[in-house]
Amino acid sequence: MSIAIIGPEAEARLDWLGLCDAIEAGHARPRAEIADSFLYRGADTLLSRAAWIDGLGQLVKTATIFPGNAGLGKPAVNGSAALYSDIDGTLAAIVDFHLLTKWKTAGDSLCAARMLARKDSARILIVGAGTVAASLRQAYGALFPDARFSVWNRNRAGAERLAARHPGMAVVDDLAAAARAADIITCATMATDPVIKGEWLRPGQHVDLIGAYRPDMREADDRALTRARIFVDSRATTIGHIGELKIPLAHGVIGVGDVLADYYDLASGAFARRSEDEITLFKNGGGAHLDLMTARYILDRVGG
Repeated sequence: MSIAIIGPEAEARLDWLGLCDAIEAGHARPRAEIADSFLYRGADTLLSRAAWIDGLGQLVKTATIFPGNAGLGKPAVNGSAALYSDIDGTLAAIVDFHLLTKWKTAGDSLCAARMLARKDSARILIVGAGTVAASLRQAYGALFPDARFSVWNRNRAGAERLAARHPGMAVVDDLAAAARAADIITCATMATDPVIKGEWLRPGQHVDLIGAYRPDMREADDRALTRARIFVDSRATTIGHIGELKIPLAHGVIGVGDVLADYYDLASGAFARRSEDEITLFKNGGGAHLDLMTARYILDRVGG
């Protein structure tokens, strides 16, 4: 039995738009069985996710999320991922956690933007300047190669470091003005209180929300949700689990029916922009089924 050990060197063989194709193809398969387990200690989280897609395989991924690691010069998110054969259940690959998480997270948002953002989007604002923000610059750059990128971060020094690695990226201090000017706003923060205000949004924009992963976390306020048409990657991993939706649902700000589609609605055509003027909002929940699709894509690309 040969088990593939896939490290960060595999990145040279990967392609963002190819991953989007793989995610779309994965959702044409039978619906994934998924299970999540969360354990908390203050601000720290232990998240274990499992997924099984008939014909694709099984994956178990465990993540430790320690926000305080930033002050120690260490990644806030760490973990492991194991991919199993759908034929006989044997271990097929151990995939580098950071490689898998990077491509799954940014690829998830890119897949949504490919269907929801205006094709002529030319100004992209990244809110946050951490590890995910850097991958978003790469991913969105693959779909919108001529776009102008800007970045806002609570700590300007972090935004400056990100911009220094990407020539042409502008650092902005006025988040409200930058949000109003952007065609796409992609937000990857550790915020518990909203940083994106609905009053800033204008017709035609696409809002991509990534950071919130706990029931007490939000990146966009109520008005942003009520002004936009709302989409998610998976109803099963977002609506009852993530504060971005769980809190406004509990308060009656939105109803479950306001979540218009997830990726399993691709075939029906419901996961789509209807007009040039509407505001679309996507919540990236990043469930284990997406890790499975991404891990399988990576294994296929390295020849597994």
